Amino acid sequence: MLKTIPIIGFSIILFACNSKNYKKIKEEKKQNNIASLEYKVEANLGEGAIWNYKTHELYWIDIEGRQLNIYNPKSKINKVLNTESRIGTVVPFTEDEALIALENGVHKIDIQTGKSNLFTDMKNELPGSRLNDGKCDPSGRFWVGSMHLEQETGKANLYTITSENILQKKINSVTISNGIVWTSDKKTMYYIDTPTSTIKEFDYNNETGEISNGKIAVKIPIKFGFPDGMTIDEENMLWVGMWNGNAVIRFNPKTGKVISKIEVPAHNITSCAFGGENLETLYITSARIDMTEEELIKYPLAGSLFSINPGVKGVKSNFYKHSK
Repeated sequence: MLKTIPIIGFSIILFACNSKNYKKIKEEKKQNNIASLEYKVEANLGEGAIWNYKTHELYWIDIEGRQLNIYNPKSKINKVLNTESRIGTVVPFTEDEALIALENGVHKIDIQTGKSNLFTDMKNELPGSRLNDGKCDPSGRFWVGSMHLEQETGKANLYTITSENILQKKINSVTISNGIVWTSDKKTMYYIDTPTSTIKEFDYNNETGEISNGKIAVKIPIKFGFPDGMTIDEENMLWVGMWNGNAVIRFNPKTGKVISKIEVPAHNITSCAFGGENLETLYITSARIDMTEEELIKYPLAGSLFSINPGVKGVKSNFYKHSK
């Protein structure tokens, strides 16, 4: 009996230590699912995150603040370029230029001087509306959607601007055109019309830019918030900023299920983009609008940029390609 007591005691101690270690690992894992503050700023409606892998900078916008931002994670410097009207999204173009979606159409902006010129006139397409989110497809066409200023149902559309700068309407009768991405095999496009609380998938023809066979890939419960901006990782899984949801959620579009959730210390999460040297950092934008005084007190960092290394890498963003 005397010989068994130390063994039993040792077993209890070992079990207790293992339990503590397991609890510690579990806590660390839980903490790793919380995004950190990357850059403190009070953006009214931060949006449009996209990583310029050539310059190693994050482009992002403040829609209501009428600003294009270019953030350098190494220097922690955020360059601000003011725009003449509300800006819906931005995509890289040349070394010194980007395309920005303003209220009357798409403009080309010099990212050194901030001067811009109308590139694609869309004012006849936007009565009572403005341009919102968009990205370039694998062939370099610029897909950009609109939203009605009063958010009336079915008053918005999704367009493409071809490499010849020809405007084409792709999807009509949407309400708030938002996140859009393409799979690595260039055969599928995913798209969000926010109030539908769904992510739709389309067959995509990279040669022609045609889409077909639209169907719902993911249905998102209201308890998660509303789907806003979206990016895609190297495993073709979808990362979606959740408006009113305090999080970015990773979805499997093949099963429609949630894979993981990144908590963000802000209420309205608007967009996300993979960046950094190896595309392993997820940068996240947020907004201050549509928040109560109580929510602003609870989330004082609302409007800031956040980041996290979620353990999976992203893919290079597509630039606009113009055939001159």
